[in-house]
Amino acid sequence: MKKLLNILSVIILFIGLTGFSGSLTQPLGAASIASSSLSAPSLSAETAQFLPVQQAFNARVTIENQRLIFNWNIAEGYYLYQKGFKFYSKTSSTQLGEPVFAGGILKWDEYFETEVKVFYGQTRFEVPFASEASLFEIDLESQGCADAGLCYPPYQQTIKVNLDSNQAIISKTISQPASISPKDTVTSSPLWLILVLALIGGLILNLMPCVFPILSIKVLSFTQQHPSPREKQRHALAYTLGVVSSFIAIAAVMLALRAGGEAIGWGFQLQSPSFVIFLVFLFTLLGLSLSGYVQLFTGLMSVGQSSETNAGLSSSFMTGVLATTVASPCTAPFMGPALGFAISQTNAVALLIFAFLGLGMALPFVLLTLLPALTAKLPKPGQWMDNLKQFLAFPMYLTAIWLLWVTGRQTSIEVVISVCLGIVLMIMAIWLWQLSQKGKPSVFGKLIKLVAAVLFASAVISPSLKIDSPTEVAQWQNYSAKYLQKLRQEERSVFINLSADWCITCLVNERIAMGKNFYNALEANNIVYLKGDWTNKDPEITQILNQYNRTGVPLYLLFPKGPGDAQILPQLLTSDSLIDYLNSINSI
Repeated sequence: MKKLLNILSVIILFIGLTGFSGSLTQPLGAASIASSSLSAPSLSAETAQFLPVQQAFNARVTIENQRLIFNWNIAEGYYLYQKGFKFYSKTSSTQLGEPVFAGGILKWDEYFETEVKVFYGQTRFEVPFASEASLFEIDLESQGCADAGLCYPPYQQTIKVNLDSNQAIISKTISQPASISPKDTVTSSPLWLILVLALIGGLILNLMPCVFPILSIKVLSFTQQHPSPREKQRHALAYTLGVVSSFIAIAAVMLALRAGGEAIGWGFQLQSPSFVIFLVFLFTLLGLSLSGYVQLFTGLMSVGQSSETNAGLSSSFMTGVLATTVASPCTAPFMGPALGFAISQTNAVALLIFAFLGLGMALPFVLLTLLPALTAKLPKPGQWMDNLKQFLAFPMYLTAIWLLWVTGRQTSIEVVISVCLGIVLMIMAIWLWQLSQKGKPSVFGKLIKLVAAVLFASAVISPSLKIDSPTEVAQWQNYSAKYLQKLRQEERSVFINLSADWCITCLVNERIAMGKNFYNALEANNIVYLKGDWTNKDPEITQILNQYNRTGVPLYLLFPKGPGDAQILPQLLTSDSLIDYLNSINSI
C-alpha cells in the first residue's frame, strides 16, 4: 500500500516539477473556451486592452426591397452573438419581420452554458419591414464579446429610416457601456483549493451516466475474482495510470492547440462531429455488451482474468483509458472552476490540475484496494450481478441517443440518418460474425466473415460520407400569402416551393434539381424564391394547395412579372427542366 501511494505521489510531483512559481495567486478569467476556426489572442482578461464598443462592432445599414440590410465589420478577436440581436419598432405603423441571418459558427459558450451561434470578421443579415410612414425609427440591440474572455453589456442604438431618400442611418446611441465587465472573475484562487475542487469534480464524474456503468462493472469484478491484496493494488495502479495519463494527454493536446491560437477548452474533441459519431458507436457497443448481446470489453472491465499478469494489468490500464474516453461528454460539478483556473495558468499547473481530475475519477477504485474492509463489504456474486449489468446498459443507450442529437445539431439530419444506418450495419456485422463462429470452419463461414467485415467497414465509413459535405446556406424566404401579394404588386417574378420534411419526392427534387445552377438561374432572372414548409400543420399553406386543387406536396408555382397566372410545374423535376422554366418565365 505504501509503495502504491509513493508511486502516485511521484507521478503527480513529476508533473509539477517544471515549475509553477508565481502562479498561485494569478487571477482567474473564465473565458469562453469554445472552438472556432479563427485565431484568438492569448491575453488574459485582466491584461488585455479592449476596443471601445463602436470600434469593435461597426455596422452600416442600407435599404433594399423593403428590407433593412445590416453589414457588420467585427474587429479581429471579437465576435457577436446571433441571439443578442433584437429589433424594436417605435410605432405601430411599422412592422418588423424575422431577421434573416447568413453564415456564423456554432460554439460552446461557458458564460451562457449552451451552444450559441456567433459571427466573426464580417456578417450580413436582413430585416424585412412594412411601414405606412416614410419616416420612422427602430431600436437595435446587440451584444458581443472578446475572445480574451470579456463581454460587452447589451448595446442599444437607434436606426432612423427615410424611405423617400431610401436611406437608413444609425443616428445615435441609446446606451453605451461605461466599462467592460468580465464574464466571470475571481480575484484570487489558491492552488490547493482548485486541486481539491478538481479532485472532487473527478470523483463526482463517476456518478455520471457516461462513466458509472464502466466503474460499476470494474468494481463488481472484485466480487468475482479474488486476487491477493498486492495484486489488487497493482491493478488499481494500472487503472489509475490509464485514467490520469488520458486526462494529461487530453490536456496536453488542448494546451498545445491553445498555444497555437485556437480558442478551445475541455470537451474540444466533442466539437468534432467525427469524434461525436465515434462515441455514438462506442456507447452503442458498450450497451450491447452490457445487455449480453455481444461479448465485447469483457476483458477490459474485469480485474485481470488473464493468466499472464502483464496482460491483466494492460486490461486495467485500458479500462482507465476507456473510462476517460466515455467521460468526455460529461461535466461534473466543481470541474468548471478547476478547468477555468487551469487555462489561465502555466502549462505545468494546468497539467497538474488535470492530473487531479483523473486522480479523483480513479479514487473509488483506488480506495477499494487501499481499504480491504470496503472490499469485504461488497455483496457476494449472484444473478443480481447479471441483472445489474444489463440494467446499466440503458444509460449507455440513452447517452448514445443524446450524442446522436448532438450530431444532428452539429451537422444535419442526413448525417444522423447515415449514423443510424451505420449502427444497423454494425449490429448486422456482429450478428453475422457470431453466426460464422458456430460449427466447423467452412467456405460458407469464411464468406460470412468477409460479408461481416465489409458491413462493419461500411458502418464506419457511412457517416463520413456526409460529415464534410458543405451545408448550403438557405437562399429562400418563407412563404406567406401577404408577402406573395406584396411581391406581385411590385411585379416581381416569384418561384414557390411547397414542401415537407416527410415528403420523399420533395427532398429528391431539392437534391437533384435545386443546386447551384438553380440558384444562378434565379439570380439571373431576378426571381424571388419562396419556400413553404408543410412539415407541420399550416393553414396558410393548406389554403394555397386547395387554391390550386392539390391535397398535398410537392407543389411548384412560377409567377411571371405582372398580372399573369401562376404556372404549375411538374411534381418530378430535373435540373435542366427547372432551369428552362425559370429562364422562360419572363418571356411569357
